[in-house]
Amino acid sequence: MTSRERYREALTFGKPDKVPLRPGGPRESTLEVWHRQGLPEGRDYYEVLLEILGINPEPIETPRVSLGVSFRMIPEFEEKVLEHKDGHYLVQDWSGAIVEISDRYDLSYLRSAKDFVTRKWHKFPVESREDWEEMKKRYDPRSPVRFPEDFEERCRILKDRDYVVGIGFNGPFWQLREWLGFEGLCMMMVDDPDFVLEMVEFWTEFVYRTLEPILDRVRLDYVMISEDMAYKSHSMISPDMVRKFLFPAYRRWVPAIKESGCPVVCLDSDGYIGELIPLWTEVGINCCTPVEVAAGNDIVEYRRLYGRKIAFIGGIDKRTIAKGGKVMEEEVMRVVPPLLEDGGYIPGCDHGVPPDISWPNFVEYSRLLAKLTGWL
Repeated sequence: MTSRERYREALTFGKPDKVPLRPGGPRESTLEVWHRQGLPEGRDYYEVLLEILGINPEPIETPRVSLGVSFRMIPEFEEKVLEHKDGHYLVQDWSGAIVEISDRYDLSYLRSAKDFVTRKWHKFPVESREDWEEMKKRYDPRSPVRFPEDFEERCRILKDRDYVVGIGFNGPFWQLREWLGFEGLCMMMVDDPDFVLEMVEFWTEFVYRTLEPILDRVRLDYVMISEDMAYKSHSMISPDMVRKFLFPAYRRWVPAIKESGCPVVCLDSDGYIGELIPLWTEVGINCCTPVEVAAGNDIVEYRRLYGRKIAFIGGIDKRTIAKGGKVMEEEVMRVVPPLLEDGGYIPGCDHGVPPDISWPNFVEYSRLLAKLTGWL
């Protein structure tokens, strides 16, 4: 099987010859620790991992290209430091928010997952109807720079490929939180729900119209909807609010995505998702990640409850990987064999790999995963 065929089979409850080996991705601070523990400098950690395990990389025969389509605002706000005081920058970031970050980091850390970095938001770009009208101008789905100049050629190449290609964009909860802030969004859902629904409708249509040219030309392997919407123990909004404010977007996007030939619509949310999974499956979302164990999620129990309605990526407790040895092995064996037997699962760390997971422990954990997924 090609890597593309293997991915599709794994997440659609098919019969892959092997399940994709995706143990988890380290952040910058993790890599710094790993380099002190034996990972060679200047080498890609995954390439080195495969060499240590004695696994040949999956061959890719067709030209690699990306779609290069942006779902971000155009133009972005000017990113600038407003104040530097007491070891912190106060910054206007590219999204228009006013954010505080330690001066140990440059501005590229504001809105990227390069590392585990704490930020504090002071102000958000939409505080009035006037702000909203101005913000809408930045989301023209036919902006000349939203699609690359060689978009048609890229799509032509991607029609016949042997590797996985997908796209990702923000869900309505995530995107409105970018405009209004978390507290502002939740208050507006109560105080001015019609305004929230207007924003949701706008975002839904913007994403749909940006998606259309892609879905018309390329059979994607997955679409990832970013929608962090849960705390450690509960969803951030009630099931009724999910249905009212988020379902309109999902019901518009998901059928179009699946009708185009894309088999996997995956939702990415941290926190406790037990209340949310049945809502996601109701609108056709058929995969979720990362299924954080520390937030109270039990991926084995979710499979018992929801069967083949939803596939999973992740779900292995990062804390046990850090402990290594028997503790790690017991967790992996608790989770991985029963889910692989059912299908619809790509095992991995239940979020970004933190620096308390040592390089030796990561290698041994990956070795066990490789055995269970058919690579060794």
